Amino acid sequence: MELFAPDFWSALLAIVIIDLVLAGDNAIVIGLAARNLPKENQKKVIIWGTVGAIVIRAAATLAVVWLLKIPGLLLGGGLILLYIAYKLMIEEKDHDIEAQNSVFAAIKTIIIADAVMGLDNVLAVAGAAHGDFLLVVIGLLISVPIVVWGSTLFLKLIDRYPYIITIGAGVLAWTASKMIVGEKFMKPYFENGFIKYGFEILLIVLVLGLGTWKKKKLAEEKAAASNEKAPEPSNNEA
Repeated sequence: MELFAPDFWSALLAIVIIDLVLAGDNAIVIGLAARNLPKENQKKVIIWGTVGAIVIRAAATLAVVWLLKIPGLLLGGGLILLYIAYKLMIEEKDHDIEAQNSVFAAIKTIIIADAVMGLDNVLAVAGAAHGDFLLVVIGLLISVPIVVWGSTLFLKLIDRYPYIITIGAGVLAWTASKMIVGEKFMKPYFENGFIKYGFEILLIVLVLGLGTWKKKKLAEEKAAASNEKAPEPSNNEA
C-alpha cells in the first residue's frame, strides 16, 4: 500500500477505531489486577503490565498479518471477523479479573488477560492492515497510548453513546468484507465494482441488522425474566 495514500489513511483510521472499540477495556483489566497492591507498586505494575501486553499483541498481530497471506486464511479470517462484529453488537463484557497481592503476579495477570481478550483485536487489526506491517506499527503507536490512558473515559462514552459500538461493529464488518473480497481465489467473483461494493455493503447491513435485532430480543427476554422473578404484591393490608 502506498504510503500516505487515501487507502493508507482509511486503513489507519480503521485500525485506530478497532483498537479503541475492542481494546477499550484494557485499563479496567489493569486496574482490577493491581487494586490490592500498595499505591507505590501500582504504577510499576501498570507500566510493566502494559509494556508486556503491547509487546505480545504487536508480535501476534505481525504474525497474523504474515499468516493471512496463506491462501484461504484471508477468507477464514474475514468470516471469523464477521462473527466478532456480530458478537460485539449483542454481548456485554465482563471483567472477572482476580486481584493480585504481588507485583509479579499482577503483571502476569495483566499480560495473560490482555492476550486472551485481545485475540479479536489482533485478527481485526491484521485484516485492516491489508498485509502492511508499517500500518500495524503506526496503528499501535497511535492507539496504545489512547487505550492505556484514555480507555476508562472511552468506556464512559460508550455507556453514554451506545451507537459507538454500532460504528465499531460496522468498521469490523467492513474490514471483514475487504478480507473476503481480497482473497485471491475469490477475486474473479468481485472484478465488477458494483458486485464488489454491493457485497461489502450487504455484509455490513446484515451484521448491523442481525445484531440490532438480536440485542433487542435479548433485552426483551431479560426484561421478561426480571418481571417473572419480581415478588407479587401482597393482598394483605397492614
